[in-house]
Amino acid sequence: MNISTTNFKLGITIEVNKHPYTVIWFQNHKPGKGGSVIRVKLQHFINKSFIDRTFKSGERFKLFNITSQKKQYIYKDKNNQYNFLDLTTYEQVIIPVILLGKAVNFIKEGSILEAKYLNDKLVSIELPIVVNLKVRESENGVKGDSISNTTKIVTLE
Repeated sequence: MNISTTNFKLGITIEVNKHPYTVIWFQNHKPGKGGSVIRVKLQHFINKSFIDRTFKSGERFKLFNITSQKKQYIYKDKNNQYNFLDLTTYEQVIIPVILLGKAVNFIKEGSILEAKYLNDKLVSIELPIVVNLKVRESENGVKGDSISNTTKIVTLE
């Protein structure tokens, strides 16, 4: 499916240089002479990098089909694989560590995550905005350090 720059909306994912990019900002600009152009700020769907581009008004792009499904984290097995329960089909799914990235440090059993699919292929996992974790251990504070902006190392569950 194709989409024109005149139909851009925030959050749509288009193909630019054979990569999926999500439109996070756009503006129609009409210079003094010539046709109007669309200024766009795009975020790469997978690696989350940003680019700014300018396109001619009416230019067409391939539109990607993005879907999301809720997954519940069950456990990590002996082979370091993360097992999830698909909350729509109730099937157990193994998600590779590479897709989880730094999220592996913040998920705990029972956590519900959002799995993003690009054309029916799992490409990323998103944590909820807030993650509640208990502090296991922390350094002792120094008396009288309440004025300065000091930090201390803590270990989370």
